[in-house]
Amino acid sequence: MPTTLTWTDIALRLALTAAAGALFGINRSEKGRSAGLRTTLLVSLAACIAMILANKLTLPAATPLPTGPILNPGDPLRIPLGVLSGMGFIGAGAIIRRENLIIGVTTAATVWFVTIMGLCFGSGQLALGAVAGALGLGVLGGLTWAEDRLPRDRRAVLVLTMSSQGPGESAIRSRIEAGGFQTVPRGVVYDATSRHTVLTLDVNWHSRKIDSTLPAILRELAADPAIVALNWREAEPA
Repeated sequence: MPTTLTWTDIALRLALTAAAGALFGINRSEKGRSAGLRTTLLVSLAACIAMILANKLTLPAATPLPTGPILNPGDPLRIPLGVLSGMGFIGAGAIIRRENLIIGVTTAATVWFVTIMGLCFGSGQLALGAVAGALGLGVLGGLTWAEDRLPRDRRAVLVLTMSSQGPGESAIRSRIEAGGFQTVPRGVVYDATSRHTVLTLDVNWHSRKIDSTLPAILRELAADPAIVALNWREAEPA
């Protein structure tokens, strides 16, 4: 790691970091993520500046020691370690959990990644930083297409409101499971005033994320005159 830096070296490292950080930020902003352009720019530039500072404070072996108190040559390397620890708090703040829904994990990983990338540029490892940036953008951009097409477990909550002449729970579950789904009952509520029964089911199946067409069984259930209301809400797998 070079310890003698010119302002040209510093400007080059900051410029490359800003360009790479901006590309990550644009990717996140286009997808409406919480860590967008400004966040990724600030994080990557902060990591880069911290590494430049560590470079500046690390004494060359041939440099005569000055008189008076000096900084331990190993101490400056604690600066980037502190940056990595601090970025962990920012990443944790980007993760949100609501019941079984967890979002923001990729955003947190992106914040962590651009921190590492900024440290690479800041330490003068420009080729490594450029390769890291290309790989990171490839993962965020290219693998989204593949991820959407991979079969995965999916889950939805189905709430059926049935009249007194409606089918029973076992009959409803048999109809749904005949279409290739699995059902898990959540509960049954009976309204004595309206004589309606409200049945709540967890419905599980396996398909691609891009397969957003409503299952045909929903249209069949909705067409049943004994079913007063139907509510379908897809959720993240538990």
